[in-house]
Amino acid sequence: MSKTTSQLNKSDKKVALVTGALGGIGTAICEKLVASDYHVIATLSEDDPERIKKWCSDNGLDSDNFEFLAVDLSNHETAMAAIQQTIDKYDSIYALINGAGITSDSSFKKMSFTQWKEVIDTNLTSLYTIVHPVFLKMLEQKTGRIVNISSINGLRGQYGQTNYCAAKAGIIGFTKALAYEGAASLITANVVAPGYTHTPMVESVPEKIMDKIKETIPMNRLANANEIAAACMYLISDEAIFVTGETISVNGGQYMS
Repeated sequence: MSKTTSQLNKSDKKVALVTGALGGIGTAICEKLVASDYHVIATLSEDDPERIKKWCSDNGLDSDNFEFLAVDLSNHETAMAAIQQTIDKYDSIYALINGAGITSDSSFKKMSFTQWKEVIDTNLTSLYTIVHPVFLKMLEQKTGRIVNISSINGLRGQYGQTNYCAAKAGIIGFTKALAYEGAASLITANVVAPGYTHTPMVESVPEKIMDKIKETIPMNRLANANEIAAACMYLISDEAIFVTGETISVNGGQYMS
């Protein structure tokens, strides 16, 4: 008798949960996970079969390697319940990579409370919703890998991004504290902090502004999404078992902390 998909995933494949999976960096992470024989649970903000179909087609990905989970992270109880149901279905989550995030830029003197709250809620508060049920499962398993995506601007600050920088800096503090709590159970928690990266959002920046940005990067170019994904893959690998509570910067030398 052949194995069902769920049986195959439980017995033969490690399961990875990826938030922000359909973004530029998230797509590169998913590609590398599938190439490494993971089954991927990919979250998106709403159920959108056409977008999923196009994403798989555009990136040469087989939808059989994925479960797509629609979660509204602004609705804590509903989102947490959906994540818990998925954990129960697979009975094991080996890796969690959090890449979901938004921006709503403005100088602080002009920033509305709505702009502040939306960015903090989506980029930082949502970590509780996502990580808490997964972390409890990893404690039960006595193993697991958590990687949270921060930003160069969470380390150095950036004009017009007090909300974004606060959230991304908060991710680093959150991850360090989580690393303490998980270490005895062989759960690692680390951060990847990308610099400016070739993604659709960044590529929409006017060319003149982008040229000025590149001048501030010693390597004189933007990061490739695959380079960010490679750092994530290292952190969830067996070789990185003794690395926890750390922040890996991938920014071409633009900021060295």
